[in-house]
Formats: sequence, structure tokens, C-alpha cells
Amino acid sequence: MTLSLPALLSQLLLGLVNGSFYAILSLGLAVIFGLLNVINFAHGALFMLGAILSWMAMEYFGINYWVMLIVAPIIVGLFGVLIERFLLRWIYKLDHLYGLLLTLGLTLLIEGVFRSVYGVSGLGYDAPDALSGATDVGFMVLPNYRAWVVVASLVICFATWFIIEKTRLGAYLRAGTENPRLVEAFGVNVPLMITLTYAFGAALAAFAGVLAAPVIQVTPLMGQNLIIVVFAVVVIGGMGSIMGAILTGLGLGVIEGLTKVFYPEASSTVVFVIMVVVLLIRPAGLFGKEK
Repeated sequence: MTLSLPALLSQLLLGLVNGSFYAILSLGLAVIFGLLNVINFAHGALFMLGAILSWMAMEYFGINYWVMLIVAPIIVGLFGVLIERFLLRWIYKLDHLYGLLLTLGLTLLIEGVFRSVYGVSGLGYDAPDALSGATDVGFMVLPNYRAWVVVASLVICFATWFIIEKTRLGAYLRAGTENPRLVEAFGVNVPLMITLTYAFGAALAAFAGVLAAPVIQVTPLMGQNLIIVVFAVVVIGGMGSIMGAILTGLGLGVIEGLTKVFYPEASSTVVFVIMVVVLLIRPAGLFGKEK
């Protein structure tokens, strides 16, 4: 099969854009599981909320993309505070299955509400004028918005990794999940810290949703199309591994993009094939810690 260099690079860019969404979403999942020990199946619905809130803000109030890139994660993060305070807090000491079932039910509820209002057809959301069009970089024509998605995703992902792994706040977060009484003895409000952690994970999902709105058609079911793949990404990278979620998300996006070029029939299953192989060789995931 012959493929020109520009066409190959375009497909790689498309894979990298998808990988950027995988990375941000799996990062949020990894943060919540690693620090709260909850399998958050509602992550796809929170991703959808970020996108649909941006569309509603533009459609009803004329609020632009740049404002919603900040406002939507804050709104969804506050919604995450309510979820953690009134629902998740009661199941932390129970089996993981309870958290999965609770967040799955919450997902169906959120999606059902928006589906009853907007149906399942796509809602158009245009990229901002500043990022419209494309730039000729010599060896390919680079769509400006897709380049922005990759850059913004990388900045957010590695800033999150740095905060959790390299700062005192991150050390408190990790210690608070392992020995909350000891951390409370140092005057740290561990329940508040846990609430803010879940809110931050929800805000990451919403940020990804706003980024995705001009690329993927906004629909109440848009989270369903990504969340299963994102869970596979988290499992491959290692449950709770921050760097694993980032690198695996980006890498699998590129592999999926290349598969669409050379063997399109396998593009929808290649991630799951990789997951099976990784789990057979290393059950804890590529970056996970063996117990």
C-alpha cells in the first residue's frame, strides 16, 4: 500500500489528537482511582457535560470558546464536589464494584436528562476564529485547531503530573489516601482534599470536552464513544499511574491512527488487543506497581 508522506503525517496528527483526548480523560480517571480508589464510570458523562455546556453557552448566551474553556471545567468541578460529598463519600470503604455501579447509574441519569432535551443528533460547535484554517509547514498542511488541541493537552497533562508527583501538595494527596490519620495530625483537612481531588478529575474531563466540541459533534452520548477506550488506556498504563495514563493515551492514539491507514478493519479493536497482551505479560499495566 502506497501512502504519501503528507497523508501519513495527517493520519498521525489525527491519531495524536485522539490520543490527546485519551490522555486527558485517562489522566482524570487515574487521578481519581489513584487517590480516591474509585472507578469513576461517570467520567464520560462529565466529558460530555463540558462540551454541551460550551454549546449551550454559545447558543443561548453568546459566550465564546475561550471563556468556556475556563468556566466549563469550574462548573463541572463544582458538580463533582456535589457528587463526592453526597454520593461517593458513603462507599469509599466498600468494594470497587459499588463505586463502578454508582457512577454508571449517574452516567445514565445525566445522559438521559440531556438526551430528553436535545435528542441524539449532533450539535454543531465551530472552532474559534483565531484557530480556524490551517498552516502550511512545508511537508504537510497543519490544521490550526488540531495543533492547539495537542499543545493544550500536553501542557495540562504534564502540569498535572508535576503537581501530583513533584510538589508538597501532591505528597499530601498521596499520603492522605494511604494514611489519612497521620496526615490529619499535621493539620491537613483530608476530607476536603479528597473532595477537591474528585472535583479536579471532573474538571479535567470537562476541559477535554470543551477541547473536543469543535472536533467531535456535540451529543449527549458522546462520552459513551470514548469512555470504554479510556478505561482500556488506564488499564494498559497501570491503574492509578499518572505518567502511565498520559504516555499510554498519546501512544495508543497514534497506534490507532496508523491502524486506520494500514488495516482499517482492526482500528476499533487494536486498543483492546493491546490491553489483553499487556495484561497477560504484566497484569499491573505498563507503569503500574506490582503488589
